Amino acid sequence: MGITSGKASFVQIFSVGVGINYGQIANNLPTPSKVAVLLGSLNISRVKLYDADPNVLVAFSNSSVEFIVGLGNGYLQSMSDPLQAQAWIEGNVITHLPQTKINCILVGNEVFASNDTQLMSYLLPAMKAVYQALVNVGLDKQVIVTTAHSLAILGSSYPPSAGIFSQDLAVYIQPLLDFHSQIKSPFLINAYPYFAYKASPDEISLEYVLFQPNQGMTDPATNLHYDNMLYAQVDAVYEAIKAMGHTDIEVRISETGWPSKGDSDEVGATPENAELYNGNLLQRIVEKQGTPAKPSTPIDIYVFALFNENLKPGPTSERNYGLFYPNGTPVYNIGFQLQGNLPVPGFNVSASNKKVRHRLAVVCSW
Repeated sequence: MGITSGKASFVQIFSVGVGINYGQIANNLPTPSKVAVLLGSLNISRVKLYDADPNVLVAFSNSSVEFIVGLGNGYLQSMSDPLQAQAWIEGNVITHLPQTKINCILVGNEVFASNDTQLMSYLLPAMKAVYQALVNVGLDKQVIVTTAHSLAILGSSYPPSAGIFSQDLAVYIQPLLDFHSQIKSPFLINAYPYFAYKASPDEISLEYVLFQPNQGMTDPATNLHYDNMLYAQVDAVYEAIKAMGHTDIEVRISETGWPSKGDSDEVGATPENAELYNGNLLQRIVEKQGTPAKPSTPIDIYVFALFNENLKPGPTSERNYGLFYPNGTPVYNIGFQLQGNLPVPGFNVSASNKKVRHRLAVVCSW
């Protein structure tokens, strides 16, 4: 890969606003202060956490990075209590403002995929209490309140015009959508075309899920043409929201990515495919593309994930979604642009990574 005029570098891509998920289910990650240097080198300005880790938030003081902080599912019952919600806001948000920029609170993650109806019943009251706590301190216009959903909440997603939420979740989703509409907050989804491809590799085109040239599909009801699965998934969610009476809620992608390694039955989990998925996706973000159904609304995306996380449970793929190894070197190259031989001062790069070091010494692009 050399320097190609007219093509965007990794730094330019992240400077247009794509975010990154910073998970920490690992015992070998660099310190938050080193991560702050790495993200600064990459010009990444939007980060999503799964908690409100004070070590991370303090490490990013006086930086340009904007954070989504998370309230885990284990907090939902207690957050339904307005006093506890207020205490959480004061201890985990106000404490860090304005030195660290926090612009969104993610209340729970994939709650409706849990099959725990009690947990589901806690979600909206918790979101409302957290929002009211922000109102009480005058931060409701500065900090958004939302939650993130698995695409498993869809009862139908193909073609996109047939998108509809699962019938048994309607009782929870309808009032949730009404609340999103009331407070003008986005509907977040964790969308992984990789899962669909892994489940049906003989039926789904690899090119279609990797944003490669392909015939695509045309929705017979709308006549809209889709050349990739991610956009089809987003539009299916828009359609499901519309079926519940709302056209005023923006759909954003809180997680998407592709694993660079997997078990023997995890078809497609390779560094080459991960590089194609994320590289092609980021290029489309540079072009400010919208989906076929929402062409004037550029897709808003947080890529999963910053690092490989070695303690994540489940199949091998779960531990191999990172753009970087914990030592700061890239897992694969989608156009990293950093100065010098080392990705970040203070990271240790082993001799086995000399090839990566050499690549990092130049500007790489498509």
